[in-house]
Amino acid sequence: MTWRSNTAISAVPPVRPAVSPAGANLVPTRIPGVLIIEPRIFGDQRGFFFEAYQAARYAEYGISRPFVQDNISHSARGTLRGLHLQYPSCQGKLVTVLRGRVLDVAVDIRIGSPTFGRHVAVELSEANRRQMWVPRGFAHGFLVLSETADFFYKCDEFYRPSDEIALRWDDPAFQIKWGIETPILSAKDAAAPTLADMQGLPIYGKC
Repeated sequence: MTWRSNTAISAVPPVRPAVSPAGANLVPTRIPGVLIIEPRIFGDQRGFFFEAYQAARYAEYGISRPFVQDNISHSARGTLRGLHLQYPSCQGKLVTVLRGRVLDVAVDIRIGSPTFGRHVAVELSEANRRQMWVPRGFAHGFLVLSETADFFYKCDEFYRPSDEIALRWDDPAFQIKWGIETPILSAKDAAAPTLADMQGLPIYGKC
């Protein structure tokens, strides 16, 4: 699978994907721990096949905690879900798109992190089959670019509503180029605070 640069990938360097022994393209980003994974796809006249997750192989990438919950969301064009995280019950997410196309974003908000406030943005779609690993302590969100999108999350911690945190999607501190001025938001996301107004954020190395 060929790596294609995209102006929306504001924090991903133009690096050549490394081919793992298992055959997937592993694309490092400018934030250590945030990964883009391009599964090896086998296709013929019948369709295609690929491994969306294999525990031993993903452990080689540093994704070693067991997954305990899978989630699927369906959203219309222009919907923006985020920016969300859990704390103190931190949650890592392996995310991908089953149908449609989204701009997916991970933001490092770990207090004391060398990359605090920086983000990775990448397009995920049913065409490129990319996955993004969003480590614990990162805020996550996505914008739907297609008519609709089905978004799939594998989580390494259970969803705990009492620990959910929302941050403002267009906070100038993050400098995310969403490419939209008035997305469709939930009431909670529309009222989310900025990073400067937020207390009780994850601590680097302790999430």
